[in-house]
Parts: sequence; C-alpha cells; structure tokens
Amino acid sequence: MSLNSSILLNEDNAQGPKRNTECLESLELQTPSSLQDNPFQQLQLASQEVLEKAKKSGRSKCPRCSSSRMFYCYTCFVPVETVPTKEIPTVKLPLKIDIIKHPNETDGKSTAVHAKLLAPDDVTIYKYPCIPEYEEKRHEIALIFPGPNSVSVKDIAFHLQKYTKKGVCATDDDCFREPLLKQAKIEPEEGKKPHQCISSSRSEGTRLKKIIFIDSTWNQTNKIITDERLQGLLQIELKTRKTCFWRHQKGKPDTYLSTIEAIYYFLVDYHQEILKESYNGQYDNLLFFFSFMHTLIKDAKCSLT
Repeated sequence: MSLNSSILLNEDNAQGPKRNTECLESLELQTPSSLQDNPFQQLQLASQEVLEKAKKSGRSKCPRCSSSRMFYCYTCFVPVETVPTKEIPTVKLPLKIDIIKHPNETDGKSTAVHAKLLAPDDVTIYKYPCIPEYEEKRHEIALIFPGPNSVSVKDIAFHLQKYTKKGVCATDDDCFREPLLKQAKIEPEEGKKPHQCISSSRSEGTRLKKIIFIDSTWNQTNKIITDERLQGLLQIELKTRKTCFWRHQKGKPDTYLSTIEAIYYFLVDYHQEILKESYNGQYDNLLFFFSFMHTLIKDAKCSLT
C-alpha cells in the first residue's frame, strides 16, 4: 500500500542532474502514451540482463528454503539460484526503514521485499503484530501515513524538534515556550514558513533516523495504524503522485502507491528537501525489480490483445 507519485519526463540523457530532477516532476506533464510505453526509461537503473536471463530460465530454487520462485524468494528475501547476488544492485539509504507488513498481505504480491533485497543493510520487515516499541525513540522516527495531522517532508525538521525521548509537546505553544531539545530556540521569522527557518540547517533535518512504512491494502491499514505502539509518532504524507503498480486496488484512486514506490518517492523528496542535495539517481535502483516486472507484465498483456 501507500500514497502517491511524481514521475518521469522524456528528455535527453545528457541533461545530468537537471534531467533527474525533471524526471521526477508531475505526471500531468507527461503524455499518456509515453507513460504506457516505459515510465522508467529515464531512471538510472543497473543492467537488468541478469533478470532477462532468469526469465528465460524460468522458476528456480531459493538457496535457503529450496522453494520454487521467480527472480527472488519473497519469504527469505534473497535472489534465487539463477540470479547471482553479485549481479543485483545494492542501494545505500540515508536512514533506516522499518516495513510493517499486515499478516494477511500475500507475500508474493508485496513489493516490500524489493526494498529488503536492494537495501538489505537499511531495511527491516516485520509481520504485524510483531513490531518494535518505538516510544523511546519517537524523537528520531516518523511514520509514512496520510491523515489530518500528517506533515510534508519539507516540514519534518520543524515538527520533529517538538519530540523528546520521553514524549511530545501537548501543543505547539508548549513547544515554543520551552524547547525540549538541547539547542538554541528557533522562532519562525516573520513572513517565513516554519520549514524555511528550521530545515535550512542540515543538522536539524538529519535528526530523523528511521522511517516506518505499512505494507498492506488500504482496507487493512486501520488495524495497524491504530496500534498503540505507533501512536504519537510524527506522520508524514507524500506529495500526490500516480502509481505504476499493476495490481491496482479496486475502488481506490491511482494516487495509492505500492510500498516500494512510496519508499522511493519519500527518499527522493528527503534527499532534495532535507539533505538539500541535487538528486542524481541515487535511489533509482530501488525500482530495479519493480520496473522490470512492470515491463514484463505490460508486454504479457499486450501479447494477449
């Protein structure tokens, strides 16, 4: 499950950083035909030749549980025997990610495993209700989930400063009356939005250490989001973007992203809005499996028409 999308303009590959930024602009700027052809064509992806070879070989064994799988084992989080691990790209993330998976979410249909396969050192998958206690570290953790109290990525630093290891302010006024963190009090300058005053300091923005994603259908999220262990966490809502997921949830808008899409778009926004660095495709390979499977399924559908 998840939230939204910004995607990929057709542009000359020589554009460099500018191209990557523009590739992540709004989908409304892209024609439907170019989107259907290959919405991932401007991403900086590693060679997918290893997946092409595995596709021709068919299903293979998981090296751990010996189950028959295609490309990777979605229960052991490892590539199958016909997909050498050394030929799979790895992505280094700027913070840790916890994925809380609904127990009724079908393993083989979830894209959460893509994140674990491609960023194994930074991603942990939990099956609900077996999740960590987050209360003691709520000052450095945020939950990706839309809601009335959700904030944008650019405002993370401003809102995260209200949290301490023991709790949060009762109100915004309480936070400003007596800052809870050991730092100089920063009041918003007149005429400026909170994020313009606070997130300009990189050290402020990088206080965030971990992001939590919920992996489930939208109809299943209520059980997890209301869990007491997730209460009081800062909630973040992503920009509105459109999904490319082939398993679109019936009756839901196309702004509901798959889990791997939500992770990818959050990291792109975080890189640009919090780390204040130009985006040059650093996290594109998180869509390594997703983009290949998207093309595979699109081609299969076309062959049936």
